Amino acid sequence: MFVIITYDVDEKRVAKVCKKLRAYLDWTQNSVFEGEITKGKLIKCLRELELLTSDSDSIYVYKVENPKHIVKEVMGQDRSFDKFMF
Repeated sequence: MFVIITYDVDEKRVAKVCKKLRAYLDWTQNSVFEGEITKGKLIKCLRELELLTSDSDSIYVYKVENPKHIVKEVMGQDRSFDKFMF
């Protein structure tokens, strides 16, 4: 399945959450990740995030069953961070 995950977490936890999500998905913009992932890996990822976050943090998961129905348009500069990583 294709997912988009966004997060708003305390500044102390941003780096850990970002690192964890980068292990599973593509970093497309600050606090936004997307990509193909299996249901099992998604469950594992979310459990790991649960251990890193607190009740005051927010994580949104958008599940797309058929990514062919998504049209992604980028206005301005495409800031897909993974393009700049080795």
